[in-house]
Amino acid sequence: MRFPRNHGIQGRRADVLRFLCRLFDAGVLAAMLGLIALFYMREYGEFAVHRHQDILILPESSVIAASDGTTVRKIPLPGSGYRQAAKLQEMPELLIKAFVAVEDRRFYDHNGLDYKGILRAFVNNSARMRLSEGGSSITQQLARNLYLNRDRTMLRKLNEASIAVALEKRLSKNEIMELYLNQIYMGRGQYGVKSAAERYFGVSDLKRLEIWQIAILAGIPKGPSVYNPVDNAEKSLDRRRLVLGIMLREGLITVSEMREAAGRKYEPPGEAEAEPSAVSYMEASLREASRVTGISTEKLRTGGYLIETAINKGAQSALEKAFLRKEAFPPDGKNRKAEAAMVIVNHHNGEIVAMMGGRNPREGDLNRAILDARQPGSAFKPIIVYGPALESGRFTPDSVLPDRPYAYGSYRPENINNAYTGQLTMSAALQKSANAPAVWLLRQTGLAYARQFASKLGIELTGEDNNLSIALGGLHKGVSPLKMAQAYSVFASGGTYREAHTVRRITDRHGTVLYEHVPAASRVISARTAGEMTTMLRTVVQEGTGIRAQMNRPVAGKTGTTELDLPGTDRKANRDIWFVGYTPEWTAAVWMGFDRTDRDNYMTAGSGAAAALFARVMESVLQQTRR
Repeated sequence: MRFPRNHGIQGRRADVLRFLCRLFDAGVLAAMLGLIALFYMREYGEFAVHRHQDILILPESSVIAASDGTTVRKIPLPGSGYRQAAKLQEMPELLIKAFVAVEDRRFYDHNGLDYKGILRAFVNNSARMRLSEGGSSITQQLARNLYLNRDRTMLRKLNEASIAVALEKRLSKNEIMELYLNQIYMGRGQYGVKSAAERYFGVSDLKRLEIWQIAILAGIPKGPSVYNPVDNAEKSLDRRRLVLGIMLREGLITVSEMREAAGRKYEPPGEAEAEPSAVSYMEASLREASRVTGISTEKLRTGGYLIETAINKGAQSALEKAFLRKEAFPPDGKNRKAEAAMVIVNHHNGEIVAMMGGRNPREGDLNRAILDARQPGSAFKPIIVYGPALESGRFTPDSVLPDRPYAYGSYRPENINNAYTGQLTMSAALQKSANAPAVWLLRQTGLAYARQFASKLGIELTGEDNNLSIALGGLHKGVSPLKMAQAYSVFASGGTYREAHTVRRITDRHGTVLYEHVPAASRVISARTAGEMTTMLRTVVQEGTGIRAQMNRPVAGKTGTTELDLPGTDRKANRDIWFVGYTPEWTAAVWMGFDRTDRDNYMTAGSGAAAALFARVMESVLQQTRR
């Protein structure tokens, strides 16, 4: 059967009509999708930038500075990176132009999207059948690094473009460029050109960068782990030559400058002398800085603050080296390590010059130097017994005290080994660290008066401490090495209290001084009491329990021991051992013990070990500081 000819023509017309309708529908759909994409681009970027304005304030490594003004620690950012921000005015013009020439030469002409660059990247990627070029502008790179991840998806690219356009509306070109040059990752954990210049060239003043150094820096963002000069000198040199060629083409340098810069040999900056880690000191200074400013320690770490401290690098280094010597410490327990802490205070001004919160402290570890958790034993007697007795005016170092067993209700203090002489002078009782005379004397002086005396030295006792056992250092809460050093520093300074502190001054990233320590000294005990106590404490070191603290200079101090007193353990087993003392220059407190004392982990050494560590550290420390 044959159909009419016009039916075939009508069928084709119908097919064409259906095709045009579908094409129209597709066009309408594409237009709608385009409008949606345009709306999304406009709204998403504005929303993201408006909602997360804090992202535009880049975290910056704060710096802990020593007493001589040099850097002790740059505090790492989360992820262990470092950033030192710089204003655009601090950067040489050639550095800025080099980055523009390499990364986005139409940066000052587009609105965040370099359409020519995007088209070029699309053509090249299509030709190579792979994503080898991104075509991202500097603003897009900043948007991606600040707000997005590095996934190569269409949605991420759309978001990147949207945020870039929003940033261009909100910020000036110079503001974007400054953010970019401070935010960009430069390899080796360094963020921003200032940190990179210091890490790779030892240059802290960006205006002093030379052409070859600028070319190296401008070439790094392409592949930070590949093109930084430390990890791959050869590839860095090739990249430098390429960048120099671009700089020449853009008219930024001359041919002779290019050749000279290409021929310069890279030498990493000389290794600085090993600085003390000062982990415990840094943690203590951050806590103090937070207390005096009201700024959280987290913000202090990443806010680009300069925290100028009183740390003496020579003293801190000597202290850290001494703590590395295993033979200086009592034996470890069965399953725990014997720990120690030490604080050194300049009693002439109250500055804490060195600190160790443990034998191998790491960031976030327990800082035993400032933790009020240890029983001071007989090292507390000068603070709560003999000092108050002298200050009362009723007793002198030659006063005769009974040395016999007494019962105070249910409390029956005993001398070591139950040895008694019948009577002792106050000086002899302190020298021998006899317990019976100390408790008797505290009762005579009065608990209220003694506690008030201790508070003048910086140690506040609780209501639970209102008993005679405090004469032997039996405290409800415990005390820290720092507070013990603070208290003894009053004796060392002739009766003057100066608050122990680590922080001298705090400056924000703009150079504004937020806090400055104002020295304050107040006489809290008489010079006579302080002098008599010093004489007595020197006798303790010369002839008594502190003999192992002797040095080639006058030393005054007192040992302290708290017994373990657990059934089934050696009677000589101890929980804590102490020595607190001072030379004419500085005051220091040493504690040794276990973080958790039990039948398997306790001190088998006496307080002489703490006295010996005091002498070893202080001799080395004072020798270091005299150089």
